Amino acid sequence: MRRREFIKQAAITAAAVASTSTLNAAAKAPSNPIARRTLGKTGEQLSIIGFGGIVVTNETTGEASNIVAEAFDRGINYFDVAPSYGNAQERLGPALAPYRKNCFLACKTEGRSKDDSRAQLEESLRLLKTDHVDLYQFHALTKMAELDKVLGPGGAMETMEAAKKEGKIRYIGFSVHSAETAVAAMERYNFDTILFPVNWVLFTQAGFGPQILKKAQEKQMGILALKSMAKTVWPAEQKQNHPEPKCWYQPASFPDEASLGLRWTLGHPITAAVPPGDEKYFRLAMDVAQNYKPLEAHEEQALLAGGHGVEPIFRLGNDV
Repeated sequence: MRRREFIKQAAITAAAVASTSTLNAAAKAPSNPIARRTLGKTGEQLSIIGFGGIVVTNETTGEASNIVAEAFDRGINYFDVAPSYGNAQERLGPALAPYRKNCFLACKTEGRSKDDSRAQLEESLRLLKTDHVDLYQFHALTKMAELDKVLGPGGAMETMEAAKKEGKIRYIGFSVHSAETAVAAMERYNFDTILFPVNWVLFTQAGFGPQILKKAQEKQMGILALKSMAKTVWPAEQKQNHPEPKCWYQPASFPDEASLGLRWTLGHPITAAVPPGDEKYFRLAMDVAQNYKPLEAHEEQALLAGGHGVEPIFRLGNDV
């Protein structure tokens, strides 16, 4: 090849490579990445939408890698998982590995004793292929007796505090489905975060949530929201065979009501919302978050009207 032709071809090749690099960069840096908010007194900056580990439960390793990569590319840096989510930890660990140093990883324990929670923590670290989790949470504190156990002698809090000193966890939090237990937990220990339902039906039809939100704000905690796209319980005839296998509750109708529900939740003083584990609802949540605008008055009125008289998924008094 003549020198002039070689130089010309090299220039064309370089331009093509540059163009491809530009396209790849654009794909990894969306023009409207999902916004971030401060996680209470921790100072951490989290995406306003979290990746719930159930999204990758029972997915192939390739499918799990693809959805994690897409979420990260769209701006999500907050990932949440638990041992009770089937094989979610096995799927999330390898998929998250390329992005781990730039992500905030939260995990949970159902262990209420020191020994049980330690065993779960070590197993989670192994499956998630990491040497630490950023946030470790007591999973679904519901009964006051459970709170007494985790905070008592030989309780799981001993594991939490020891693991924090070891560098295996950075922050301590809890998730909760009882308003009474939530308030009591915040009064008895200086938790970093709380993960609980912030949902329009629960707030308006059950009075469930406002008291938790108020107490968490007083404590300057990181407030993480569940069930933003939930609506009600499944009818009795559908409880065992309903159309949403990754939602134990009946979600808001897709896509309009679900979008409004999420925007309602994001309009409260929370850091982030974790949407349902169903992939289509999760993708909808990412779309909403990338273009988030607070609800207008007429939108909120329509949403709340649709929840009037609806059976909530939780009620007050679930702490016995």
